[in-house]
Amino acid sequence: MPYDLIIVGGGPAGVAAAVYAARKRLKTLLVVDEWGGQSNVSLDVQNWIGTPSISGLDLAKNLRSHVEAYKDGYIEIVSPARAASLDTATEKITVTLKDGSKKETRALLVTSGARRRALDIPGAKEYDQKGLTYCASCDGPLFADKDVAVIGGGNAGFETALQLLAYCKSVTLLHRGDAFKADEITVSAATAHKNMRALLNAAPTEVIGETFVTGLKWKDGKTGKEELLPVEGIFVEIGLLPNTEWIGDKLEMNTVKQIKVDPKNQRTSHPRVWAAGDVTDGLYHQNNIAAGDAVKALEDIYMSLHRT
Repeated sequence: MPYDLIIVGGGPAGVAAAVYAARKRLKTLLVVDEWGGQSNVSLDVQNWIGTPSISGLDLAKNLRSHVEAYKDGYIEIVSPARAASLDTATEKITVTLKDGSKKETRALLVTSGARRRALDIPGAKEYDQKGLTYCASCDGPLFADKDVAVIGGGNAGFETALQLLAYCKSVTLLHRGDAFKADEITVSAATAHKNMRALLNAAPTEVIGETFVTGLKWKDGKTGKEELLPVEGIFVEIGLLPNTEWIGDKLEMNTVKQIKVDPKNQRTSHPRVWAAGDVTDGLYHQNNIAAGDAVKALEDIYMSLHRT
């Protein structure tokens, strides 16, 4: 017998949907590669509603324990496991896992998330979560009254800068191109701050530190001159890579391979597939938004299954 629902992903979106699915007594398979999503690496998450402060590891543990409370009823968990391919050609949807096993379901919710595009320069790996971070919403308040840098000249970079300007001593944004990619209103709002500096043609070359980050080396693309920027925090905003490779061409996606969804109910281009969280083309991506969108999708999935 096929499952009523397969959920792919073990972050806030996947877990929120699984808990609701269990409470609605849907026979559900939860496929988890890694519990917790992107926040798993954060030292201190301060924007998870209802919890003023929690480490990424503890958040992941809490998410896991919540869904495991239902596993002897309606939830079956396979972990660690990863989806490898998707077949929507027949009446039932088939998800093939990396181990070759095939799982059939009446409905599918994709919450496989995204991964940050990593900064690939010397020192970036060594100082990841030691002053270098990919999440201002998670880690920004830890750098209050400190000098920080933001890498990335798109809207995400400038929105991060605006957030940090509320409590950091200074913010320097570096963009390797000769024009910012962010909209002019956002650029103007950030650069209007007296403690904000935005640099063009500035290519990061090396993260410097001791136990934690102490500076960022960068090279002027026009003069070739290399400089050292003394900072204690580096926020990287050079894009997200959605985890959608396993889906192939089975769902409609945008140019960066995010799944297109109807924001009213999280439905995709396929009538029996929904998606939520960072894997979608939603305008904003955060833990709380992912969980809320997943619950929204689950409500629609439940109604859809009971109409058929």
